[in-house]
Amino acid sequence: MAINNFGIVGLNKEEVLSSRLEHGSNTIEFKKKNQIIEALKSLIKEPMVLLLLVASSIYFIAGNIGDGIFLAVAIVLVAAISLYQDSKSKTALDKLKKITQPLCKVIREGEVSTIGTEELVVGDSIMMEEGTTIPADAKISHSNDFLVNESLLTGESFSIYKDQNEDNNLIYMGSYVTGGLAIATVTAIGIKTKLGEIGESVETIDQEKTPLEIQINNFVKKMIVGGAVFFIIVWILNFRTSLDLLDSFLKALTLAMSILPEEIPVAFTTFMALGAWRLMKQGVIVKQMKTVESLGSATVICVDKTGTITQNKMSLVSIYTVETKEYQDPKESLNEAGKELIRISMWASEPIPFDPMEIALHESYSNTYPVDERMDFEMVHEYPLGGKPPMMTHIFQNRKGERIIAAKGAPEAFLDISDLDSEKKKEIIEVIKNLAKKGYRLLGVGLADFSSDNWPKTQQEFQFEFKGLVAFYDPPKKI
Repeated sequence: MAINNFGIVGLNKEEVLSSRLEHGSNTIEFKKKNQIIEALKSLIKEPMVLLLLVASSIYFIAGNIGDGIFLAVAIVLVAAISLYQDSKSKTALDKLKKITQPLCKVIREGEVSTIGTEELVVGDSIMMEEGTTIPADAKISHSNDFLVNESLLTGESFSIYKDQNEDNNLIYMGSYVTGGLAIATVTAIGIKTKLGEIGESVETIDQEKTPLEIQINNFVKKMIVGGAVFFIIVWILNFRTSLDLLDSFLKALTLAMSILPEEIPVAFTTFMALGAWRLMKQGVIVKQMKTVESLGSATVICVDKTGTITQNKMSLVSIYTVETKEYQDPKESLNEAGKELIRISMWASEPIPFDPMEIALHESYSNTYPVDERMDFEMVHEYPLGGKPPMMTHIFQNRKGERIIAAKGAPEAFLDISDLDSEKKKEIIEVIKNLAKKGYRLLGVGLADFSSDNWPKTQQEFQFEFKGLVAFYDPPKKI
């Protein structure tokens, strides 16, 4: 592809150096903290640990060396487990943060070259194509059927169409190109990108205490206050009777220590440490020991499923044909209406599929039709994903002049542009609800007839025959 056709020259060496001096390098770095010091600070702030320290000190002062040593060992053990846990978690989390692509294509002085992503500067013209990761935030200046997966930022695996139009021309670092090609001007790098801002906000999130921690800390504080009050009262009463300051102090201290719950922090921390250790052995990253208690008290766990607990690999699991008003399993023998629905769904997809759902449709077509007619047709026109609700239309034609105008998209997109009457619309809406309850991703499929070569400006101007629904399922990852 001739880059000069787009009038793109890019930055020269002086402009690159100037931009780098002003904006820095394209790396995401956070303020480094001494993990040992931070962990010790958090331990010292814990009322339970403070109670152990106070109790241990008092035992040593009172001459109970054995009890003092026991509590001191408990403190050291708690600190050691906590530091080890933090170290293991920090190492794992640091590895997870290194989601970078080492190389990218950039246009400088009119030539395309490959450089390290950290060498990018604001103002660079980057060139991206299918299968690459976007190395910085940028504004599209030229595109060709450009589709981007922004699941790293949004959690949504569905590809988004991007072009140079003002309301749709921004792309973000960490997004994945699933189709087409684009040239874009870098607007932000490193920590200034959307991905960098998210990482920075995560770093500054304050750690909240768990419900059990709050309850135990409140209980310990109350017991300490109660013990202190009891100690003062007993000390004063003994001193008034014996007039011996040290003897009164020791007796009051002994009685006060008997009501202080110094065993609770030891038992609580030990159980949390054992639980965290078991989770870590099973491959679970435990950033803090209190995670165990939070997990144990949880009644509902909300997670992002796509690509996290699922394979992010769509499989076709069910179809519904309007003609026969029946559900069918695409892996089993299909009737003629079911086969036709699979065929039209495939024609509504890209000729060379890259989206997981389109790949599944092409595979299903290959399994359904022994004679492959894809080589006899070529795409003569297309309408990219667009509209609200979104849909897309592809038009194919063979040498005989036979045409296939197939569309797929959100089922709701077809309700007002197809041949459905009010009763059929109600039936389709019920089918959508039934399939959606099962957690399936749904696509409506339509077929149009158009003989002229003057294509409508928008795909919604076609009069579609609504053929049915195809349902996909993203299977969970294998344990």
